[in-house]
Parts: sequence; structure tokens; C-alpha cells
Amino acid sequence: MADLVRRKLEVRLCADPLGRVSDPWADFRQVEIINIEKRFTYRHSLGKVSRFFLELEQGRLFAAACPRCAQVWLPPRPVCPHDLAITTWRELSGKGTVAAFTTCPKTPHYIWGQEPLVLAYVDLEGASTLFLHQLRNYGDPSRLKVGLLVRAVFSQEPVDHPLELFWFEPEVTGSRTSPGGRVPYSQARAGGRDGLTSEEGLL
Repeated sequence: MADLVRRKLEVRLCADPLGRVSDPWADFRQVEIINIEKRFTYRHSLGKVSRFFLELEQGRLFAAACPRCAQVWLPPRPVCPHDLAITTWRELSGKGTVAAFTTCPKTPHYIWGQEPLVLAYVDLEGASTLFLHQLRNYGDPSRLKVGLLVRAVFSQEPVDHPLELFWFEPEVTGSRTSPGGRVPYSQARAGGRDGLTSEEGLL
């Protein structure tokens, strides 16, 4: 008999993972797999950090600076978590160095970029925190390393989400100790420069 369910992908028989002679779940080992597509539409406010995303459309990278402790937060935070002061906006150069990175052999269908997909923590000039984002157009994967010089590159094409408006690319061949001669983020953590953890650099 022909399948009457259009979305049916397959029917498989799953073995008992414990390999028991008498399987108490034997009558339930037949599994039907179907394809279900769901689409959801949300209206989502970007709130107090909206300027960060709006500036990306203009090809500019902004962070939030604390007027009291001078920490510069990226991703931006409307209120400094150290002293609860309201922050102010500050433009960054978009240049930095790779502090850590990871690669994924396959790029998810909803993310544009070359394979393997590379996500990097970038120590940006003028920022007190690391920023995690996609690294593209890196050429030979063997050139990827901690300390690689990178810069923010902005999209000239329409995108679906503001975070797709920019990514990082290698700036030049080489590496340096830290952006702008600053102490590398990893050393700052070890030395207690600002008491931040890598998680605190994220929203």
C-alpha cells in the first residue's frame, strides 16, 4: 500500500540499547519519522541597545562606556554591571585580535559563510570585553591562530537580522600582543585588571 502520509520520511526499527533477550519495549520499537515545518513570526524590540544595531546599518561599531569605572562593554550594556552607572555610547575602530576561536565543519543553513564555520572571540581596540562573532574570508584554515589581526567588515546587502550586518575578517598577515598595546584579555583576567570573566562579556 502506498504511503498516505506525505510528510513521512521513513519507518525504522530501533534496537534495544541494552541488548536484552526479552525486551519489555519490543512493541514500541517501530518508529515513524515525519517532516514537520513550522514558521513563527515575532515582533521583537531591541530595547535600549537599539542604537548598536542601527549604527551597524551605517557601517559603525559602537560599544557602551561606563563614566565611572571606564569599562567599555561590547555587547553594549545600558547599565554598567560593576557600579550600576548608566553607560554612554562610544564608537570603536572595529580592529582587534583573535583571543580564541572554534571551527564547525558544517555551516548551518541559516548562516552565510565559508566552511568550516569559524566563531571567534575578538579582543577589540577600545573594548574591555571580548566579542564573539563570525570570522569570514579567512582563506587557508591553517592560518587561523590566536593573535590573528582582524577587522570588522560591514554588509552592503540587505540582511534578515541586524547581527548579520557585520562580521570579522583577517586584516593583514601577522599577529600582535594586544590591540593598541593593551594587556591581552587573558592576562588581564589572570592579573585581576577588571575582574571580568568571559561570560561577562556577553549579553
